[in-house]
Amino acid sequence: MEELDFFNEYAAALTDSSIQVNRNISTHNIYFKMKRLFDILFSVIGLIITLPVILIFSILIKLETTGPAFFFQERVGLNGRYFKVIKLRSMRIDAEKNGAQWAAKNDPRVTKVGSFIRKTRIDELPQLWNVLIGDMSLVGPRPERPMFTAKFNEEIPGFIKRLTVKPGLTGWAQINGGYEITPKKKLELDLYYINNVNFYLDLKIILKTIITCITGEGAR
Repeated sequence: MEELDFFNEYAAALTDSSIQVNRNISTHNIYFKMKRLFDILFSVIGLIITLPVILIFSILIKLETTGPAFFFQERVGLNGRYFKVIKLRSMRIDAEKNGAQWAAKNDPRVTKVGSFIRKTRIDELPQLWNVLIGDMSLVGPRPERPMFTAKFNEEIPGFIKRLTVKPGLTGWAQINGGYEITPKKKLELDLYYINNVNFYLDLKIILKTIITCITGEGAR
């Protein structure tokens, strides 16, 4: 299946009244400006605080397996723009030798160190850089790979409505369903967030994410 040409098809799709997002994003200018300032402040502080953790686990990854400690992967962001997400590598370097695969529970491709950093979300910490440079926000729908976004949008028309806000380091779908929810349920949860964006909801998601990091709930 060919990947969607998001720069064209995305814009056309949102003109389809059957998949309109029921929200008034245009009236939230102050919210989004303040959110961007918060993203910058939080990501700078977060990178300074977590840098030792990132360095320690990058060394552990290198000691356990060959290959780079960091993993760069193309994702789809706001308005269909592609960007490279940064993560600590949690799988073997040949994890996709047979093509792109959706991560599964107890995935055998995950390394020992990888299992721990996925459970605690430490593998996501480098994405604070993505937040700082504006590819992502602290809170928003998790960004998907182009091929999976195209696939899910074919199976679930309107899936690309998730692209009407910046993708996030964490999101409403993550704290309410983790990694095991279906793409359809993920869309429902993400649309709830998009239609109800506010600082209180963002704070609630951040606090719940901290609890998830401590307990490891929802990891795979």
